[in-house]
Amino acid sequence: MLLAIDTSAGTSVAVVDRDAGVLAELSTDDTRRHAEVIGPFIAQALEQADVTAQRLSAVAVGTGPGPFTGLRVGLAAARAFAFGAGKPVVHVVSHDAIAATLTAPALVVTDARRRELYWTAYDGLDADGLPIRVDGPGLAKPDELPTGRERHDAATVSAAALGLLAEATWAAGRDFASSEPLYLRSPDVTISAATTGGRRVTQ
Repeated sequence: MLLAIDTSAGTSVAVVDRDAGVLAELSTDDTRRHAEVIGPFIAQALEQADVTAQRLSAVAVGTGPGPFTGLRVGLAAARAFAFGAGKPVVHVVSHDAIAATLTAPALVVTDARRRELYWTAYDGLDADGLPIRVDGPGLAKPDELPTGRERHDAATVSAAALGLLAEATWAAGRDFASSEPLYLRSPDVTISAATTGGRRVTQ
């Protein structure tokens, strides 16, 4: 049984079980309220599922691609909750959670702003029901996207789908994703000249 969290688009929190399926899910597509809703969503999901933190096996969290601020909220919340509960954290690429609900070749796309798209290409599911990622994630202009696959925009990412994918990954004995977040872009941070000896530093 897992607590699953994804903040790569809006905010989604779910409790899932490999045998019982989705026990609870709360989501919003508001991309400005990650920090405001994440805590209440976790508490409400556990309450609706009638599950205590001690009964969970792990916490699954989406690693993006997603915006820097929103993605960090989800990752920090997952790690803090897991630390407090004494449970491990497993990482799942958010695009994979969408692809796991599809059977045909697909191109999963997230708007990266500045006239660019973050994309990942898939060739359906393998024998274990896991998405077959064949290319990406990568950034491209709209007219540079790979062709030949049905496009699915990642306007929302279901934590329930992400959690069930994590369960299937564990059941198949596969490796989870890297803990490294897939940010759409590096944060635009400027350090004051007073701290850099007059040099302007940006990331």
